[in-house]
Amino acid sequence: MGEKIAVFDSTLRDGAQAEGISFSVEDKIKIVRALDNLGVSYVEAGNPGSNPKDLEFFTRMKREKLKHTKLTAFGSTRRANTLVEEDGNVQSLLQAVTPVVAIFGKSWDFHVTDIIKTTLKENLLMIKDTIAFFKSKGKEVIFDAEHFFDGYKSNPEYALATLNAAKDGGVDWLVLCETNGGAFPDEIYSITKEVVEKLSTKVGIHCHNDGGMAVANTIMAVEAGATQVQGTYIGFGERCGNVNLSTVIANLQLKRGKQCILKEEMVNLTSTARLVAEVANIAMNEREPYIGNSAFAHKGGMHIDGVSKTPRSFEHIDPRKVGNKRRVLMSEVSGKSTVLTKIQKINPSINKNSPETQKLIDRLKELEHEGYQFEGAESTFELVIRKHLGKYKPFFELKYYKIIEENHGIGENTASAMVKINVDGTDEMTVAEGAGPVNALDKALRKALGTFYPQLQEVHLRDYKVRVLDTATATAAKVRVLIESTDGQNLWTTVGVSTDIIEASWVALVDSIEYKLIKDIEEKVRAYI
Repeated sequence: MGEKIAVFDSTLRDGAQAEGISFSVEDKIKIVRALDNLGVSYVEAGNPGSNPKDLEFFTRMKREKLKHTKLTAFGSTRRANTLVEEDGNVQSLLQAVTPVVAIFGKSWDFHVTDIIKTTLKENLLMIKDTIAFFKSKGKEVIFDAEHFFDGYKSNPEYALATLNAAKDGGVDWLVLCETNGGAFPDEIYSITKEVVEKLSTKVGIHCHNDGGMAVANTIMAVEAGATQVQGTYIGFGERCGNVNLSTVIANLQLKRGKQCILKEEMVNLTSTARLVAEVANIAMNEREPYIGNSAFAHKGGMHIDGVSKTPRSFEHIDPRKVGNKRRVLMSEVSGKSTVLTKIQKINPSINKNSPETQKLIDRLKELEHEGYQFEGAESTFELVIRKHLGKYKPFFELKYYKIIEENHGIGENTASAMVKINVDGTDEMTVAEGAGPVNALDKALRKALGTFYPQLQEVHLRDYKVRVLDTATATAAKVRVLIESTDGQNLWTTVGVSTDIIEASWVALVDSIEYKLIKDIEEKVRAYI
């Protein structure tokens, strides 16, 4: 490995400022542990002076033993015309008892005079005093020069003066913040290079994605000499988000030879991203580079043919390096070789001339004519193959299901579902309430099956989509339902089609559950072998 690049993750602070994100204390602890396992250098976990929840988190973390990560508390410089020892926010940072503190201060003269309304001289003293105070307490101190690039373009002398004030205070890191997210890579490179050349202190970079260039800007800052990269693990944050660290890490470590995380942990880049998304309760962008579910998905016949012969013909890296996998999408443009690849995963003895191959291709076309679409639901197509090849045994028999909906006025609808199933001669009947009929049906089915298959307790629906297929028939239209499920580690998508939305949902739900159970059995067999 080459030069060490310190990764500073702000998912739990900057990421928590994203729309729709709210972490509990337990959520934060889970994410810190995951990032520590990767070998992330710093985790900025919140501002203990801003809310009781962050203070409770830091109190809990005193009992945690981190192997690689330095926990970091975040706060501002002292207030204007206030002694640093008497500033409440400064004191709360000490209460966090972290080895590192990140202090942000103004580096754009406009923000000094018009936003916090103090003098340029007082702002420099605020920076120096605060950093010197924390250094006297034995802390590693990182100075986040907020709005540095806008400040530099407005008044380069003053922007540099703020860095020198931090340096005079004994700062360990000077981090250049591209807070508004509108700079271009050439600007980031030239300004960062000048800072690195003029100041002997270690330099970091903090980019936002408002112009869609946060990753490029971060890479260019590293090229210019920055040795710390700040961001959030999967990119969520204020407005359009922070730089996506999973992309930056993969680019720098795999393509530039920089050491960002533990070499052996690179294979966990994708699984960690899914964990963060699950804990944050968001749907991860499946088109994210490296870690997305579609990052190595191939649909076009020429692409599939090429990648099956020589993967590098259409893949810039081996997906296994980041813990991802290649996906060959099933669709009307798929060739025989694509279908054969899917078949051979279940029965390797079948070849392109076997009658089963053509029969399955014909079946694929029939199902697509009925409205099925498998490019986003390979799990259902795998079940189709298993059923066709006699490699499938149902895990339960449905006796019946019944749904009752009640309307108590606008916005007060409820649904209940009753499900009766049979597993190996044993009947089980359960009832569950839900936010709607499908939610109730899902809860009732998994509740009934939980008696026989307790591992289903870890499964939940992550996404639910309905597509009307033939709008000309109005309310009699056929619908396609796609359900995305997860067990916290893996994702799979199933599909159902019917003129009845409940029936279509039921088909997709059953496929989702049976796919999970089949994969669990196969995993046990592999472990035994």
